[in-house]
Amino acid sequence: MNDSTFFCGIGGSGMLPLACIVRASGGRVAGSDRSLDAGRLAPKFAYLRSLGISLFPQDGGGVQPGMTLVTSAAVEDSVPDVVRARELGLTHITRPQFLAQLLNAAQRSVAVGGTSGKSTVTGMIGWILHACHRQPTVMNGAVMKNFATPSAPFASALVGDPELFVSEVDESDGSIGLYTPEVAVLTNISLDHKEMAELRSLFAAFLLRARKSVVNLDDPEARALADIVPGDNCVGYGFDSPGAELMGKQLELLPDGLSFAVEAEGERHDVRLMVPGRHNASNALAALAATRALGVPLAEGAAALARFEGLRRRLETVGTSAGVTVIDDFAHNPDKIDATLATLHAQPGRLLIMFQPHGFGPLAKMGEELARSFARGMAPDDQLFLPDPAYYGGTVERTRGSDWLAEAIRAEDRHAAHVPERAAIGDALIAEAGDGDRILIMGARDDSLSEFAGELVERLAQRG
Repeated sequence: MNDSTFFCGIGGSGMLPLACIVRASGGRVAGSDRSLDAGRLAPKFAYLRSLGISLFPQDGGGVQPGMTLVTSAAVEDSVPDVVRARELGLTHITRPQFLAQLLNAAQRSVAVGGTSGKSTVTGMIGWILHACHRQPTVMNGAVMKNFATPSAPFASALVGDPELFVSEVDESDGSIGLYTPEVAVLTNISLDHKEMAELRSLFAAFLLRARKSVVNLDDPEARALADIVPGDNCVGYGFDSPGAELMGKQLELLPDGLSFAVEAEGERHDVRLMVPGRHNASNALAALAATRALGVPLAEGAAALARFEGLRRRLETVGTSAGVTVIDDFAHNPDKIDATLATLHAQPGRLLIMFQPHGFGPLAKMGEELARSFARGMAPDDQLFLPDPAYYGGTVERTRGSDWLAEAIRAEDRHAAHVPERAAIGDALIAEAGDGDRILIMGARDDSLSEFAGELVERLAQRG
Protein backbone atom coordinates (compact mmCIF):
# COMPACT_ATOMS: atom_id res chain seq x y z
CA MET A 1 0.00 0.00 0.00
CA ASN A 2 1.32 3.45 -0.90
CA ASP A 3 2.64 5.41 2.11
CA SER A 4 1.06 8.67 0.87
CA THR A 5 -2.74 8.66 0.76
CA PHE A 6 -5.18 11.41 -0.19
CA PHE A 7 -8.70 11.06 1.22
CA CYS A 8 -11.29 12.96 -0.82
CA GLY A 9 -14.24 13.47 1.58
CA ILE A 10 -12.00 13.02 4.63
CA GLY A 11 -14.59 14.37 7.07
CA GLY A 12 -17.08 11.57 6.38
CA SER A 13 -17.98 9.12 9.15
CA GLY A 14 -16.32 6.25 7.28
CA MET A 15 -13.35 8.23 5.97
CA LEU A 16 -12.10 10.03 9.09
CA PRO A 17 -11.34 6.87 11.11
CA LEU A 18 -9.54 5.28 8.14
CA ALA A 19 -7.40 8.40 7.71
CA CYS A 20 -6.59 8.34 11.44
CA ILE A 21 -5.57 4.65 11.29
CA VAL A 22 -3.27 5.24 8.30
CA ARG A 23 -1.75 8.33 9.91
CA ALA A 24 -1.15 6.59 13.26
CA SER A 25 0.47 3.69 11.40
CA GLY A 26 3.11 6.07 10.03
CA GLY A 27 1.62 6.83 6.62
CA ARG A 28 1.49 10.31 5.15
CA VAL A 29 -2.11 11.51 4.86
CA ALA A 30 -3.77 14.47 3.18
CA GLY A 31 -7.37 15.17 2.31
CA SER A 32 -10.17 17.47 1.23
CA ASP A 33 -13.85 17.84 2.05
CA ARG A 34 -16.85 19.86 0.85
CA SER A 35 -17.73 20.77 4.42
CA LEU A 36 -14.22 22.21 4.92
CA ASP A 37 -14.64 24.38 1.81
CA ALA A 38 -18.04 25.52 3.08
CA GLY A 39 -16.58 26.49 6.48
CA ARG A 40 -18.62 23.86 8.35
CA LEU A 41 -17.61 21.43 11.16
CA ALA A 42 -14.43 23.34 12.08
CA PRO A 43 -13.61 21.26 15.22
CA LYS A 44 -13.44 18.04 13.18
CA PHE A 45 -10.95 19.50 10.71
CA ALA A 46 -8.90 21.09 13.49
CA TYR A 47 -8.61 17.61 15.02
CA LEU A 48 -7.38 16.11 11.73
CA ARG A 49 -4.76 18.87 11.41
CA SER A 50 -3.62 18.17 14.99
CA LEU A 51 -2.72 14.63 13.86
CA GLY A 52 -0.42 15.99 11.16
CA ILE A 53 -2.90 15.49 8.33
CA SER A 54 -2.71 18.16 5.60
CA LEU A 55 -6.06 19.54 4.42
CA PHE A 56 -6.67 21.18 1.04
CA PRO A 57 -9.57 22.79 -0.82
CA GLN A 58 -11.40 20.25 -3.01
CA ASP A 59 -9.96 21.80 -6.18
CA GLY A 60 -7.38 19.18 -7.19
CA GLY A 61 -4.45 21.19 -5.82
CA GLY A 62 -3.68 18.79 -2.98
CA VAL A 63 -3.43 15.70 -5.18
CA GLN A 64 0.25 15.02 -5.96
CA PRO A 65 2.20 12.45 -8.01
CA GLY A 66 2.82 9.17 -6.19
CA MET A 67 -0.30 9.36 -4.00
CA THR A 68 -3.12 6.84 -3.69
CA LEU A 69 -6.55 8.51 -3.93
CA VAL A 70 -9.31 7.18 -1.69
CA THR A 71 -12.84 8.47 -2.27
CA SER A 72 -16.06 8.16 -0.30
CA ALA A 73 -19.36 7.16 -1.88
CA ALA A 74 -20.45 10.82 -1.97
CA VAL A 75 -17.61 11.83 -4.32
CA GLU A 76 -18.45 11.97 -8.04
CA ASP A 77 -15.97 11.39 -10.89
CA SER A 78 -16.30 15.07 -11.85
CA VAL A 79 -14.81 16.34 -8.54
CA PRO A 80 -11.50 18.14 -9.32
CA ASP A 81 -9.48 15.86 -7.00
CA VAL A 82 -10.65 12.80 -8.96
CA VAL A 83 -10.01 14.53 -12.30
CA ARG A 84 -6.48 15.47 -11.17
CA ALA A 85 -5.75 11.91 -9.95
CA ARG A 86 -6.84 10.60 -13.35
CA GLU A 87 -4.54 13.05 -15.15
CA LEU A 88 -1.61 11.89 -12.98
CA GLY A 89 -2.45 8.21 -13.47
CA LEU A 90 -2.74 7.64 -9.70
CA THR A 91 -4.16 4.55 -8.06
CA HIS A 92 -7.78 5.39 -7.18
CA ILE A 93 -9.78 3.16 -4.85
CA THR A 94 -13.01 3.56 -2.93
CA ARG A 95 -13.27 3.73 0.84
CA PRO A 96 -14.64 0.15 1.16
CA GLN A 97 -11.90 -1.21 -1.12
CA PHE A 98 -9.27 0.46 1.06
CA LEU A 99 -10.90 -0.79 4.28
CA ALA A 100 -11.13 -4.32 2.84
CA GLN A 101 -7.39 -4.30 2.13
CA LEU A 102 -6.68 -3.54 5.80
CA LEU A 103 -9.20 -6.01 7.21
CA ASN A 104 -8.37 -8.87 4.85
CA ALA A 105 -4.62 -8.46 5.48
CA ALA A 106 -5.03 -8.86 9.26
CA GLN A 107 -4.26 -12.23 10.83
CA ARG A 108 -7.41 -12.02 12.96
CA SER A 109 -10.44 -9.94 12.01
CA VAL A 110 -14.06 -9.25 12.85
CA ALA A 111 -16.49 -7.67 10.37
CA VAL A 112 -19.82 -6.52 11.78
CA GLY A 113 -22.74 -6.38 9.34
CA GLY A 114 -26.50 -5.92 9.56
CA THR A 115 -29.14 -3.25 9.06
CA SER A 116 -28.98 -1.89 12.62
CA GLY A 117 -26.58 -2.06 15.53
CA LYS A 118 -23.33 -2.32 13.52
CA SER A 119 -21.56 0.64 15.09
CA THR A 120 -22.60 -0.23 18.64
CA VAL A 121 -21.57 -3.89 18.30
CA THR A 122 -18.25 -2.81 16.73
CA GLY A 123 -17.70 -0.43 19.65
CA MET A 124 -18.54 -3.13 22.19
CA ILE A 125 -16.19 -5.66 20.56
CA GLY A 126 -13.43 -3.06 20.40
CA TRP A 127 -13.92 -2.14 24.04
CA ILE A 128 -13.96 -5.77 25.27
CA LEU A 129 -10.76 -6.57 23.34
CA HIS A 130 -9.09 -3.38 24.59
CA ALA A 131 -10.20 -3.93 28.21
CA CYS A 132 -8.90 -7.51 28.03
CA HIS A 133 -5.49 -6.28 26.81
CA ARG A 134 -5.79 -7.56 23.23
CA GLN A 135 -4.85 -4.18 21.63
CA PRO A 136 -7.22 -4.20 18.63
CA THR A 137 -7.35 -1.77 15.74
CA VAL A 138 -10.99 -0.65 15.45
CA MET A 139 -12.64 1.14 12.53
CA ASN A 140 -16.06 2.50 13.47
CA GLY A 141 -18.58 4.81 11.84
CA ALA A 142 -19.34 6.55 15.16
CA VAL A 143 -17.33 8.09 17.99
CA MET A 144 -16.66 5.56 20.77
CA LYS A 145 -17.03 7.40 24.08
CA ASN A 146 -14.63 5.05 25.89
CA PHE A 147 -11.78 6.25 23.68
CA ALA A 148 -12.75 9.93 23.33
CA THR A 149 -10.57 12.44 25.18
CA PRO A 150 -10.24 16.24 25.01
CA SER A 151 -7.29 15.80 22.60
CA ALA A 152 -9.07 13.06 20.60
CA PRO A 153 -12.74 14.12 20.52
CA PHE A 154 -13.49 12.25 17.27
CA ALA A 155 -12.46 8.77 18.41
CA SER A 156 -14.20 6.67 15.76
CA ALA A 157 -10.92 4.78 15.29
CA LEU A 158 -8.72 2.95 17.77
CA VAL A 159 -5.21 2.20 16.60
CA GLY A 160 -3.64 -0.96 17.98
CA ASP A 161 -2.24 -4.12 16.47
CA PRO A 162 -2.97 -4.13 12.70
CA GLU A 163 -3.12 -7.95 12.91
CA LEU A 164 -6.28 -7.75 15.07
CA PHE A 165 -8.73 -5.66 13.05
CA VAL A 166 -12.37 -4.95 13.92
CA SER A 167 -14.69 -2.99 11.63
CA GLU A 168 -18.30 -2.42 10.78
CA VAL A 169 -19.02 -3.20 7.12
CA ASP A 170 -21.73 -1.75 4.94
CA GLU A 171 -24.20 -3.48 2.66
CA SER A 172 -25.78 -0.29 1.28
CA ASP A 173 -23.41 -0.09 -1.71
CA GLY A 174 -22.85 -3.84 -2.07
CA SER A 175 -19.28 -3.49 -0.78
CA ILE A 176 -19.88 -6.09 1.95
CA GLY A 177 -18.82 -8.55 -0.76
CA LEU A 178 -15.21 -7.34 -0.47
CA TYR A 179 -14.56 -8.65 3.04
CA THR A 180 -13.25 -12.07 4.11
CA PRO A 181 -13.15 -11.86 7.92
CA GLU A 182 -12.26 -14.52 10.43
CA VAL A 183 -15.49 -13.69 12.32
CA ALA A 184 -18.57 -12.29 10.56
CA VAL A 185 -21.33 -10.83 12.76
CA LEU A 186 -24.90 -10.44 11.46
CA THR A 187 -27.12 -8.38 13.77
CA ASN A 188 -30.36 -8.27 11.72
CA ILE A 189 -31.75 -7.73 8.24
CA SER A 190 -34.54 -5.30 7.38
CA LEU A 191 -35.48 -2.82 4.69
CA ASP A 192 -33.01 0.05 4.47
CA HIS A 193 -30.93 0.67 1.36
CA LYS A 194 -31.77 -2.33 -0.83
CA GLU A 195 -34.60 -4.75 -1.58
CA MET A 196 -34.89 -7.76 0.74
CA ALA A 197 -33.97 -10.39 -1.88
CA GLU A 198 -30.69 -8.61 -2.63
CA LEU A 199 -29.96 -8.13 1.09
CA ARG A 200 -30.46 -11.85 1.77
CA SER A 201 -28.05 -12.73 -1.01
CA LEU A 202 -25.38 -10.23 0.13
CA PHE A 203 -25.52 -11.29 3.78
CA ALA A 204 -25.57 -15.02 2.97
CA ALA A 205 -22.38 -14.69 0.93
CA PHE A 206 -20.83 -12.58 3.73
CA LEU A 207 -21.46 -15.30 6.32
CA LEU A 208 -20.19 -18.09 4.06
CA ARG A 209 -16.87 -16.31 3.43
CA ALA A 210 -16.04 -16.12 7.16
CA ARG A 211 -14.39 -18.82 9.21
CA LYS A 212 -16.94 -18.25 12.00
CA SER A 213 -20.38 -16.63 11.72
CA VAL A 214 -22.09 -14.96 14.69
CA VAL A 215 -25.82 -14.61 13.97
CA ASN A 216 -28.80 -13.09 15.81
CA LEU A 217 -31.33 -15.93 15.98
CA ASP A 218 -34.02 -13.59 17.39
CA ASP A 219 -34.19 -11.85 13.99
CA PRO A 220 -36.24 -14.00 11.56
CA GLU A 221 -34.28 -12.96 8.45
CA ALA A 222 -30.89 -13.53 10.10
CA ARG A 223 -32.06 -16.85 11.55
CA ALA A 224 -33.02 -18.08 8.07
CA LEU A 225 -29.47 -17.40 6.88
CA ALA A 226 -27.94 -19.17 9.89
CA ASP A 227 -29.40 -22.39 8.48
CA ILE A 228 -27.17 -22.22 5.41
CA VAL A 229 -23.92 -21.90 7.41
CA PRO A 230 -22.24 -25.23 8.26
CA GLY A 231 -23.02 -26.11 11.90
CA ASP A 232 -19.53 -25.82 13.38
CA ASN A 233 -19.00 -22.44 11.74
CA CYS A 234 -22.15 -20.78 13.13
CA VAL A 235 -22.61 -19.29 16.60
CA GLY A 236 -26.21 -18.24 17.27
CA TYR A 237 -27.19 -15.76 19.98
CA GLY A 238 -30.52 -14.53 21.27
CA PHE A 239 -32.99 -14.08 24.11
CA ASP A 240 -35.95 -15.91 22.56
CA SER A 241 -34.29 -18.69 20.57
CA PRO A 242 -33.82 -22.07 22.29
CA GLY A 243 -31.15 -23.10 19.76
CA ALA A 244 -28.83 -20.19 20.64
CA GLU A 245 -25.30 -21.09 21.73
CA LEU A 246 -25.15 -17.80 23.65
CA MET A 247 -28.46 -17.34 25.44
CA GLY A 248 -29.58 -14.12 27.13
CA LYS A 249 -31.92 -14.45 30.12
CA GLN A 250 -33.63 -12.36 32.79
CA LEU A 251 -33.41 -9.07 30.90
CA GLU A 252 -34.20 -6.05 33.08
CA LEU A 253 -34.56 -2.59 31.53
CA LEU A 254 -33.37 -0.03 34.09
CA PRO A 255 -33.55 3.78 34.14
CA ASP A 256 -29.74 3.97 33.76
CA GLY A 257 -29.13 0.97 31.50
CA LEU A 258 -30.00 -2.72 31.73
CA SER A 259 -28.96 -6.06 33.14
CA PHE A 260 -29.24 -9.66 31.99
CA ALA A 261 -27.57 -13.03 32.37
CA VAL A 262 -25.67 -14.76 29.57
CA GLU A 263 -25.41 -18.54 29.38
CA ALA A 264 -23.16 -20.64 27.13
CA GLU A 265 -22.12 -24.27 27.47
CA GLY A 266 -22.86 -24.48 31.18
CA GLU A 267 -21.36 -21.06 32.02
CA ARG A 268 -23.55 -18.25 33.37
CA HIS A 269 -22.48 -14.66 33.92
CA ASP A 270 -24.27 -11.46 34.85
CA VAL A 271 -24.02 -8.51 32.46
CA ARG A 272 -24.67 -4.89 33.44
CA LEU A 273 -24.81 -2.17 30.77
CA MET A 274 -24.81 1.61 31.12
CA VAL A 275 -26.62 1.96 27.75
CA PRO A 276 -30.41 1.51 27.67
CA GLY A 277 -32.79 -0.52 25.53
CA ARG A 278 -33.52 -4.10 24.64
CA HIS A 279 -31.68 -3.66 21.33
CA ASN A 280 -28.48 -2.94 23.25
CA ALA A 281 -28.86 -6.18 25.21
CA SER A 282 -28.94 -7.98 21.85
CA ASN A 283 -25.91 -5.95 20.70
CA ALA A 284 -24.05 -7.03 23.85
CA LEU A 285 -24.78 -10.71 23.15
CA ALA A 286 -23.36 -10.25 19.62
CA ALA A 287 -20.18 -8.68 21.00
CA LEU A 288 -19.75 -11.41 23.62
CA ALA A 289 -20.19 -14.13 20.99
CA ALA A 290 -17.66 -12.47 18.64
CA THR A 291 -14.99 -11.88 21.29
CA ARG A 292 -15.47 -15.43 22.62
CA ALA A 293 -14.83 -16.69 19.08
CA LEU A 294 -11.51 -14.80 19.25
CA GLY A 295 -10.60 -16.52 22.52
CA VAL A 296 -11.74 -13.98 25.14
CA PRO A 297 -13.30 -15.88 28.09
CA LEU A 298 -17.01 -15.10 28.48
CA ALA A 299 -16.53 -14.00 32.10
CA GLU A 300 -13.94 -11.37 31.05
CA GLY A 301 -16.10 -10.07 28.22
CA ALA A 302 -19.17 -9.79 30.46
CA ALA A 303 -17.20 -7.90 33.13
CA ALA A 304 -15.72 -5.49 30.56
CA LEU A 305 -19.16 -4.52 29.20
CA ALA A 306 -20.07 -2.91 32.53
CA ARG A 307 -17.62 -0.12 31.61
CA PHE A 308 -18.82 0.35 28.01
CA GLU A 309 -19.92 4.00 27.72
CA GLY A 310 -21.69 3.80 24.36
CA LEU A 311 -21.35 5.80 21.16
CA ARG A 312 -21.96 9.42 20.28
CA ARG A 313 -25.33 10.03 18.64
CA ARG A 314 -26.71 6.70 19.87
CA LEU A 315 -29.40 7.78 22.34
CA GLU A 316 -26.87 10.28 23.65
CA THR A 317 -28.02 12.67 26.35
CA VAL A 318 -26.56 16.01 25.27
CA GLY A 319 -27.70 17.86 28.39
CA THR A 320 -30.56 18.73 30.71
CA SER A 321 -31.66 22.29 31.40
CA ALA A 322 -34.81 23.88 32.78
CA GLY A 323 -36.21 20.39 33.41
CA VAL A 324 -35.88 19.42 29.73
CA THR A 325 -33.48 16.72 28.50
CA VAL A 326 -32.06 16.93 24.96
CA ILE A 327 -31.15 13.61 23.30
CA ASP A 328 -29.19 13.17 20.06
CA ASP A 329 -29.77 9.99 18.06
CA PHE A 330 -28.64 8.53 14.73
CA ALA A 331 -31.89 6.62 14.07
CA HIS A 332 -32.89 6.97 10.43
CA ASN A 333 -34.44 3.67 9.28
CA PRO A 334 -37.59 1.91 10.58
CA ASP A 335 -35.70 -0.59 12.79
CA LYS A 336 -33.61 2.07 14.51
CA ILE A 337 -36.58 4.40 14.98
CA ASP A 338 -38.60 1.56 16.53
CA ALA A 339 -35.76 0.77 18.97
CA THR A 340 -35.20 4.42 19.94
CA LEU A 341 -38.86 5.24 20.57
CA ALA A 342 -39.45 1.98 22.49
CA THR A 343 -36.40 2.63 24.69
CA LEU A 344 -37.37 6.24 25.46
CA HIS A 345 -41.02 5.38 26.15
CA ALA A 346 -39.91 2.82 28.73
CA GLN A 347 -39.26 5.94 30.87
CA PRO A 348 -41.73 8.76 31.64
CA GLY A 349 -41.86 12.05 29.77
CA ARG A 350 -43.33 13.44 26.56
CA LEU A 351 -41.15 13.39 23.41
CA LEU A 352 -40.70 16.46 21.21
CA ILE A 353 -38.98 15.05 18.14
CA MET A 354 -37.16 16.52 15.19
CA PHE A 355 -36.46 13.90 12.53
CA GLN A 356 -34.47 14.94 9.47
CA PRO A 357 -34.82 12.30 6.71
CA HIS A 358 -31.35 11.41 5.44
CA GLY A 359 -32.28 11.89 1.81
CA PHE A 360 -35.08 11.88 -0.76
CA GLY A 361 -34.10 8.36 -1.88
CA PRO A 362 -34.87 6.74 1.49
CA LEU A 363 -38.27 8.48 1.59
CA ALA A 364 -39.09 7.02 -1.81
CA LYS A 365 -37.89 3.53 -0.82
CA MET A 366 -39.21 3.15 2.73
CA GLY A 367 -41.53 6.10 3.35
CA GLU A 368 -44.50 3.91 4.31
CA GLU A 369 -42.35 1.95 6.79
CA LEU A 370 -40.96 5.18 8.31
CA ALA A 371 -44.49 6.56 8.73
CA ARG A 372 -45.61 3.31 10.36
CA SER A 373 -42.65 3.34 12.78
CA PHE A 374 -43.44 6.87 13.98
CA ALA A 375 -47.20 6.26 14.18
CA ARG A 376 -46.62 3.06 16.18
CA GLY A 377 -43.81 4.38 18.38
CA MET A 378 -45.08 7.86 19.30
CA ALA A 379 -47.41 8.48 22.22
CA PRO A 380 -50.59 10.53 21.58
CA ASP A 381 -49.10 13.66 23.19
CA ASP A 382 -45.68 13.42 21.46
CA GLN A 383 -44.95 15.97 18.75
CA LEU A 384 -42.88 15.42 15.61
CA PHE A 385 -41.31 18.18 13.49
CA LEU A 386 -39.89 17.31 10.06
CA PRO A 387 -37.47 19.64 8.24
CA ASP A 388 -36.70 19.07 4.57
CA PRO A 389 -34.55 15.98 3.90
CA ALA A 390 -30.75 16.22 3.89
CA TYR A 391 -29.70 17.02 0.32
CA TYR A 392 -26.14 17.41 -0.94
CA GLY A 393 -26.80 17.87 -4.64
CA GLY A 394 -27.12 15.33 -7.42
CA THR A 395 -29.99 14.07 -9.53
CA VAL A 396 -32.00 12.14 -6.93
CA GLU A 397 -35.76 11.79 -7.52
CA ARG A 398 -37.58 14.27 -5.27
CA THR A 399 -41.19 13.14 -5.61
CA ARG A 400 -41.60 12.53 -1.87
CA GLY A 401 -40.55 15.07 0.71
CA SER A 402 -41.05 15.66 4.42
CA ASP A 403 -44.51 17.13 3.73
CA TRP A 404 -45.60 13.70 2.43
CA LEU A 405 -44.20 11.95 5.52
CA ALA A 406 -45.90 14.39 7.92
CA GLU A 407 -49.23 13.82 6.21
CA ALA A 408 -48.83 10.01 6.36
CA ILE A 409 -48.15 10.16 10.12
CA ARG A 410 -51.04 12.56 10.77
CA ALA A 411 -53.32 10.08 8.99
CA GLU A 412 -52.50 7.66 11.84
CA ASP A 413 -53.61 10.21 14.49
CA ARG A 414 -50.17 11.35 15.60
CA HIS A 415 -48.89 14.93 15.73
CA ALA A 416 -46.50 15.64 12.84
CA ALA A 417 -45.65 18.91 11.11
CA HIS A 418 -43.47 19.70 8.12
CA VAL A 419 -41.45 22.83 8.90
CA PRO A 420 -38.90 23.26 6.07
CA GLU A 421 -36.32 25.30 8.00
CA ARG A 422 -34.49 23.73 10.92
CA ALA A 423 -34.11 27.10 12.71
CA ALA A 424 -37.89 27.45 12.90
CA ILE A 425 -38.12 23.97 14.40
CA GLY A 426 -35.57 25.00 17.03
CA ASP A 427 -37.79 27.94 17.98
CA ALA A 428 -40.86 25.68 18.16
CA LEU A 429 -39.09 23.09 20.35
CA ILE A 430 -37.86 25.72 22.79
CA ALA A 431 -41.31 27.35 22.97
CA GLU A 432 -43.10 24.02 23.49
CA ALA A 433 -40.74 22.20 25.91
CA GLY A 434 -41.79 22.08 29.54
CA ASP A 435 -40.61 20.42 32.74
CA GLY A 436 -40.17 16.65 32.23
CA ASP A 437 -40.25 16.80 28.42
CA ARG A 438 -37.50 15.26 26.31
CA ILE A 439 -36.35 16.79 23.03
CA LEU A 440 -35.13 14.13 20.61
CA ILE A 441 -33.02 15.05 17.57
CA MET A 442 -32.92 12.22 15.02
CA GLY A 443 -31.24 11.72 11.65
CA ALA A 444 -28.12 10.54 9.83
CA ARG A 445 -25.54 11.80 7.32
CA ASP A 446 -25.44 15.30 8.83
CA ASP A 447 -22.92 16.08 11.58
CA SER A 448 -24.50 19.48 12.15
CA LEU A 449 -27.47 17.77 13.86
CA SER A 450 -25.26 17.34 16.95
CA GLU A 451 -24.39 21.04 16.89
CA PHE A 452 -28.11 21.81 16.66
CA ALA A 453 -28.81 19.61 19.72
CA GLY A 454 -26.06 21.37 21.68
CA GLU A 455 -27.47 24.79 20.78
CA LEU A 456 -30.90 23.73 22.11
CA VAL A 457 -29.37 22.89 25.51
CA GLU A 458 -27.74 26.36 25.61
CA ARG A 459 -31.02 28.05 24.66
CA LEU A 460 -32.90 26.14 27.37
CA ALA A 461 -30.32 27.29 29.92
CA GLN A 462 -30.77 30.91 28.82
CA ARG A 463 -34.51 30.50 29.12
CA GLY A 464 -34.00 29.30 32.70
